[in-house]
Amino acid sequence: MTADPADRLTSVFDHIAARHDEYLARVIDYARHPSISAHDIGIREAAERLVRMLAGLGLDVETVESAGHPFVVGRYTVDPAKPTVLLYGHYDVQPADPLDLWDSPPFEPTIRDGRIYGRGIADNKGQHFAQIMAIEAHLAVHGTLPCNLILLLEGEEEIGSPRIAEFIAAHRDRLRADFVVTADGPLHESGRGTLTHGVRGMFAFELRARTAVRDTHSGNYGGVVPNAVWTLVHLLASMKDEGGRITIEGLHDPIVPPSGAEIAAARALPLDLPAYMEKMGIAQLDAPDDRPFWDRLMFHPTLTINGLHGGYGGPGSKSVLPCEAVAKCDIRLVEGMTPDQVLACLRAHVERHAPGVEVIPQGGMLPSKTPFDDPWGEVLREAITAARGEAPLVFPSMGGSLPDYVFTKILGVPAYVMPYANADSANHAPNENLRVDLFLQGIRTGAALLDRLGRV
Repeated sequence: MTADPADRLTSVFDHIAARHDEYLARVIDYARHPSISAHDIGIREAAERLVRMLAGLGLDVETVESAGHPFVVGRYTVDPAKPTVLLYGHYDVQPADPLDLWDSPPFEPTIRDGRIYGRGIADNKGQHFAQIMAIEAHLAVHGTLPCNLILLLEGEEEIGSPRIAEFIAAHRDRLRADFVVTADGPLHESGRGTLTHGVRGMFAFELRARTAVRDTHSGNYGGVVPNAVWTLVHLLASMKDEGGRITIEGLHDPIVPPSGAEIAAARALPLDLPAYMEKMGIAQLDAPDDRPFWDRLMFHPTLTINGLHGGYGGPGSKSVLPCEAVAKCDIRLVEGMTPDQVLACLRAHVERHAPGVEVIPQGGMLPSKTPFDDPWGEVLREAITAARGEAPLVFPSMGGSLPDYVFTKILGVPAYVMPYANADSANHAPNENLRVDLFLQGIRTGAALLDRLGRV
């Protein structure tokens, strides 16, 4: 006699609840081992560790080599007629610098006040480890999974995923799934479950001005030799008007505006704006003033000056006229925009306003969007509700960037982000952390997702 579907999930939840201490010990051990892609530290060892773990669960697993760091691909097939979900994550982490700002060593994960502190614990090791524990729980309780599964773990996400598009294109057939779920990024500040339908893309670049063969005396040469810093300052000022709108010609032309359903979903998201501003220590939001809060993070591109360098920055004064200046910038992209289109617009703008300035592209990532009426979204909302006891908040997009475009635009399937980490997890910063309760909740959510797919 076949077990009632609700009982099947309850038994998995009971199994998970009985192993909380074990899960914490194991995720701490996993995060203890550095895997810093930017420095090529521990990457191969982390991939091999994952292969051993997944093979031990009964998955068909391998490392797939690339020109950079390897991909780890695991598969479990139950029945070709059942749905197949691809779970994506990344096993590489950011460098831990500056080390002196950590309250405990970054690669000696420590539990304090209900949080696990350590580099990579939230971004992304703890989140995809929760997915793996959900898989393990189903296999331990029922001896099989409710649906077909592909697990894809990347080793270069923290350096911009430079090879994932090529990898997906080359292995399109073996990675074919009905949809993709990424457990990454933060939940809403309330801690409520979150389901996101899209991500913004990004294009990073440098602007480099050189106006003379060397720095010069600001008195003897001032008014004669052009100042490289002023050259960049004027150029950057030409890229935004006084109201805060980006003025790079043609940049907005291909943007696909949000649908009415997306706008309504953004308007429905909770927000305590005074509390947010107090927490961030700001007296006002960035211009333009007339944009709703969530629209700013989802529906509009941004131009950010990440750093501006040139001349003297030491103690005291130095009357120098700088011959060279560099601005590091990024532009977040919304649906319809591409890094190539942005670069073309940027170069044309620089040629018009400061033709001597060099534009140096630093890489980019396409945006991604899954339609609001995609039916897998309802399945995911049901799974989150079953695991957490309340319906999730649904975001049309997130402000940051993930390589979801490789799934929606190359693999050609819907892609969702279903995060498990707290909003204040300090990703990429000292004292990165993951709340213990949310990590365990993530295991339940991953288990509910697999269970719900088995009923489709």
